Amino acid sequence: MKNTCLILFLLFCVACLEGMQTHRLAASMQRKLDHIRENSKRAQPDQAPTVMTEEEVNDYFAAGQIELPQGVKKVSFQGETGVVTGFATVDFDEIRSGQRTSNPLLSIFNGIHNIRVEADASGRSGKGTVHIRTVTIDGIDVPRMALEFFVEKYIKPKYPNLGLDSEFQLPNKIDIATVGYHKLTVVQK
Repeated sequence: MKNTCLILFLLFCVACLEGMQTHRLAASMQRKLDHIRENSKRAQPDQAPTVMTEEEVNDYFAAGQIELPQGVKKVSFQGETGVVTGFATVDFDEIRSGQRTSNPLLSIFNGIHNIRVEADASGRSGKGTVHIRTVTIDGIDVPRMALEFFVEKYIKPKYPNLGLDSEFQLPNKIDIATVGYHKLTVVQK
């Protein structure tokens, strides 16, 4: 009985310690985002680069710090030089709820699936650009024409500035955003 209590106590302590470390990388990411926001309030922001690791970004999303769009259940990212690969679990029925179509091209966009999106991404002179290279659903490449149709019919009505090719103003006086090997580096100006 004494050994059982000791084992239960140790398991409880281990569980508490794991709970304390849960999402510690998300906290690190939050501190970096806070720094970027505070730095942008200066007349002359500090131009020292802020580096966010892939692990920090993914833990930030896993911790629920970003509200995901309707139907997107889980997201993670992987960075290589100039390229971001996103992985998501998506419920297309939830995205398409309330909308009906008889278009056979859209039949691949139903149910819950694992999505992989590969995109060129960069930021220069305060402008961000993203170009979607490929999208796969459960390992199957989605034809560009089907992607374009899906984006126009279901994404653009909710998010008019998003598309397969997007350009946008970078926030918080970010001048340069560089995707590197498992990291994102931003410089403010």
